[in-house]
Amino acid sequence: MMHTEPGVFGAISHPARRRMLDLLAGGDRPVNAIAENFEMSRPAVSQHLRVLLDAGLVTEQRHGRERRYRLVPEQLGPVRDWLAHYERFWDDNFTRLRRHLEKGNER
Repeated sequence: MMHTEPGVFGAISHPARRRMLDLLAGGDRPVNAIAENFEMSRPAVSQHLRVLLDAGLVTEQRHGRERRYRLVPEQLGPVRDWLAHYERFWDDNFTRLRRHLEKGNER
């Protein structure tokens, strides 16, 4: 399996693509149902979906002439892992701050 990390981060860098992922988190949707949420051309929507598809964040299934897209949440793992690193950083800093403030209150 290819390593898609840079593709995932690049794919989620655009607000329209993040919104598309939000929509797909509610269930799979045909391209028209996705496009109606955006003030952009249908080809522009398709280009954004192609970026998400290439990054492995969505799958595309054709049903006759209709294309349906589905979120592949596991592919967001690199983002979750990256955020977890910073969560630990902030948790550690808040713990140190709390201890510092508690020591100050003991005086």
